Amino acid sequence: MTIRSEFSSSGARATTRKGSRTKERILHTAAELFARNGYHATGLSELGEAVGLGRGALYYHIGSKENLLYELSVKHVEEMVAYGEQLLSSPLGAEERFRRLSRKLMRVIADNLPELTVFFREINSFSGQRHARIVKLRARFEGVWLQVISEGEAEGLFQHGDALTVKAVLGMHNYSYLWIDPEGSLSPEEIADRFCDLLLHGLMKSR
Repeated sequence: MTIRSEFSSSGARATTRKGSRTKERILHTAAELFARNGYHATGLSELGEAVGLGRGALYYHIGSKENLLYELSVKHVEEMVAYGEQLLSSPLGAEERFRRLSRKLMRVIADNLPELTVFFREINSFSGQRHARIVKLRARFEGVWLQVISEGEAEGLFQHGDALTVKAVLGMHNYSYLWIDPEGSLSPEEIADRFCDLLLHGLMKSR
């Protein structure tokens, strides 16, 4: 009886791991297809063929096409929100928090380029509660930047600590998905440092 129980438990874990690997493979392949061809132009039959699964097996793992889009989009936004909110509780000053947020964001974009490309392009493809959750997550992340910049203004380091500044900063970072080369001569962190130097010190040399 004990032997059967242990075997059953071991088999269940193996099945779960296999299912998890299959799901991750589906998510990554879907991200690549959606990024290359567009979400609306990519059919589930095309995705199923790419991952070697029939329609029934594919639906078993993803539920629906929009659910698939949501899962591959929300993961890295949640990662950035969690990192940012943890950073806010650290004893670091505003400039160091700013630079760490920048480096982390550029690294996440570079390491997950298909997924982030899909997120930035297709954010308005969500409906109902999924759209509301995505918007709420995005607002939380903007809130992290706003707090960092506002604290920098209060410390006398930054000139402005408002929502417009946050939009400008995130616009510079987020649109890098259009041109960043993960294998390029500059690492994501080096690009982030260049961004920070421009944002914190400006283009003009001191006279």
